[in-house]
Amino acid sequence: TATDLIMWLIGAVLVALIIWGSTATLIKGTYTARHWTDFVIFGLAQGSIYALIAMGYTMVYGVLRMINFAHSEVFMSGPYTAYFFAAYFHQNGILDAHPVLSLAVIFVVSMATSTLIAVLLERIAYRPLRGAPRLVPLITAIGASFFLQYMFRGFYGSGFQAYPVIKPLEGQLALGPIHILKFQALVIAAAAVLMIALYQFVQRTKIGKAIRSVSEDKEASALMGIDVDRMITMTFVIGGAAAGAAGVLYALMFKQVHFFMGFIPGIKAFTAAVLGGIGNIPGAMLGGIFLGLVESIGPSLILDGLGIVAPYQLKDAIAFTLLVLILIFRPTGILGERLAVKKA
Repeated sequence: TATDLIMWLIGAVLVALIIWGSTATLIKGTYTARHWTDFVIFGLAQGSIYALIAMGYTMVYGVLRMINFAHSEVFMSGPYTAYFFAAYFHQNGILDAHPVLSLAVIFVVSMATSTLIAVLLERIAYRPLRGAPRLVPLITAIGASFFLQYMFRGFYGSGFQAYPVIKPLEGQLALGPIHILKFQALVIAAAAVLMIALYQFVQRTKIGKAIRSVSEDKEASALMGIDVDRMITMTFVIGGAAAGAAGVLYALMFKQVHFFMGFIPGIKAFTAAVLGGIGNIPGAMLGGIFLGLVESIGPSLILDGLGIVAPYQLKDAIAFTLLVLILIFRPTGILGERLAVKKA
């Protein structure tokens, strides 16, 4: 059709610009190997955070066929609440004296808070609308997002709060010729462990298998004796815990929290879930890391070669251009949604 032709033309133009800009940058040799290494490391750290948040989006979609746009506030609520514990530990010298124990407490508080908010969202906002048309819970999710933003603004204030610096995480680690900041190494390692653990939980445990069964067919799962409501709640528990952990990693990387902090990472994580194939957990992980790398490398690689001044300010444009390209050339995402035909 004419619409398809126009979309393919737009995609072709974008691809041509990407190739042109990348080639021009590499020919100029503006950046050294050290620069590219730093871009990749930062992209992996940022992408790992996107991937953890994206898991919540993709799991809820897999079970309920809805986009939980309030998930960005689930992500915000954990680290914002945990900030007060971090500040207390810092003021009393506990953070520097016992950094591992302090970080463990901060992670537990953040994950518990985000999990509580996620479960309350499911019980209060979504469960009563489970049989409603799909547009109704979507609008409810947007309303819940605004409600949570301004609720936490009322609780904690509208200002930016600076996360305390943890001294053992200052400086760099030398891995042969590669130098990586300690907090970036922690973010990448912690996110990798969490993603592997969550994936194994969903794939290997009885609860995980029950969640996947509910995702495929709620009625048949109920007939087989699975408590569908409990499995849906467990989906929100897993997504909330992952978002809470991601929130602390985000705070360690960017050193601040505020009531609006979930909006941009939430949109990026949703983009990552779509990139990987909404409803597909490995796809969400892959999409998050891919998006983080493109955001980190893309501005310098593509926009610098096109002669754009201060290209890094347009990193968001790079991310959403990538989303447009994926939707044009592969609408199901990188890995695609499993059982897409049956689920439709």
